[in-house]
Amino acid sequence: MARATQCIIVDDEPVAREILENHLSRIDSVDVVASCKSAIDAFNVINANNVDLIFLDINMPEISGLSFARSINKDIKVIFTTAYREYAIDGFDLQAVDYLLKPISFERLLQAINKYRNENTPSVLSEPVEITPEKSDYFFVRADRKMVKISFSEILYIESLSDYIKIHLKDKTVITRETITNIEAKLPQNDFIRTHRSFVVSKSEIDSYTNEYVQIQKKIIPISRGYKKEVLEKLENH
Repeated sequence: MARATQCIIVDDEPVAREILENHLSRIDSVDVVASCKSAIDAFNVINANNVDLIFLDINMPEISGLSFARSINKDIKVIFTTAYREYAIDGFDLQAVDYLLKPISFERLLQAINKYRNENTPSVLSEPVEITPEKSDYFFVRADRKMVKISFSEILYIESLSDYIKIHLKDKTVITRETITNIEAKLPQNDFIRTHRSFVVSKSEIDSYTNEYVQIQKKIIPISRGYKKEVLEKLENH
């Protein structure tokens, strides 16, 4: 079995580091050596450990990710992680393995890891990346210029509004620029139902239903013709 890739995370946002740590914990061939809040902390880790790969934010105080990447040993590979698309050219000029835009999905991260493996560990190309099943009971979305944690148990229903969605929780509503299909893919399939192209509901929060709609608290949520058969089957078996 090949040696696990030794990586560090460098980002001044605690939530961003937590998201990456959660994703990377599911990949058996990757070990997170350290999670650093600054380039200065990362310098110290690199000097004390054998690091293969860095997940590096660009927009950081004191020393930017780009400056840090220029200063390290070129044998250490970099995957940039940032909310700013305009830095992409600079990132690739530094021969970064990949450039990930926040919020970073597990699927996109796995694609970057596989790209790193293909470019840097040719002897193990035939070995599949082993993934530990997802056990999280939450996910993150970007809202109000920060990453917001959404617990599955707090969701009442999710509503699509063109390029945005509203996640209706028990105590508040979170609005994020995302598609409802992408959000639906992050939810436990047994606990949520897509009733309409614009709505996903939590089964446990449904107070009543007919062939035409479900009711959650005082909200009437339509069941469209295309989803009706599947919705009613799930509700009858619930």
